[in-house]
Amino acid sequence: MSVKLGIAPIAWSNDDMPELGGDTPLEQCLSEASLAGFQGIESGGKFPKTSQELIPILSKYNLNLCSGWYGANLRKNTFKEEKDNIQNQLKLFKDCNAPCIVFAEVYGSIQGNLHTKLSERPKMDLEESKKYYKKISEMGKYLEDQAMPLAYHHHMGTCIESEEDTRKLLENTDNSVKLTLDTGHMLFARGDSLKIYKEFKERIIHIHCKDMRKNILDKSLQNDYSFRKAFLEGAFTVPGDGCIDYKPFFDLLKAQNYSGWLVVEAEQDPAKANPLEYAKIGYSYLVKTLKSANIDIINN
Repeated sequence: MSVKLGIAPIAWSNDDMPELGGDTPLEQCLSEASLAGFQGIESGGKFPKTSQELIPILSKYNLNLCSGWYGANLRKNTFKEEKDNIQNQLKLFKDCNAPCIVFAEVYGSIQGNLHTKLSERPKMDLEESKKYYKKISEMGKYLEDQAMPLAYHHHMGTCIESEEDTRKLLENTDNSVKLTLDTGHMLFARGDSLKIYKEFKERIIHIHCKDMRKNILDKSLQNDYSFRKAFLEGAFTVPGDGCIDYKPFFDLLKAQNYSGWLVVEAEQDPAKANPLEYAKIGYSYLVKTLKSANIDIINN
């Protein structure tokens, strides 16, 4: 088996908080991601929205588009409305040969609210859940037919946050609904990434390698911080700089023959955490730990 290593641009500039790296040029992000060793990068707000513009820029830095975020409002919208909304991103990702769309429900999300505690996140009752599972199954089938799988991202501050939320989503939706497993978000939600992987290995097609600083994680949970306050306090970091031991996880990926992207992602203030420096830390740790698990890395 073999994997590819990618990174998210959020370390260089935060789309939700322009004051964090808002003046960082896209070219700096791409050149430093490549310099750190990565073969791919997920999309971001500064990326061109057409393949005619994006493909040459990615090629210049020897990078592939390895997916990217899509914030959905399926709790509010009909399937047809959401289908119409996703068309531009779908075309871009298909043109760029991305492996999937990282799909997350953001209707009612509190992830961007500095003063809203994580305990106040949105939750769906049984009736709404049934309707939601039906609509997201429709979306999963549609995107599967478009050869661009829906890889659902469980996310802090949203209606699908915890291990239980994630399990219910996968148990009650069509098999076309896949998963982006995010190790940092699962830990933050007091969940177990290894357990979810063992239960739903066929559904997991994309992995975000996000790490956490345990002292800040503990403080965030004890004080019921907002998601934004937690990351501004420095809760997130790259693999190799946090509390997650990835060796058991990679041993499991090896045993289950996972072949896909591993994407380093960590919301940090670039003024406090130099993006290139941390990209190198994450890349070096992943390479070393993957080697110890006898997992090969595909290079461009």
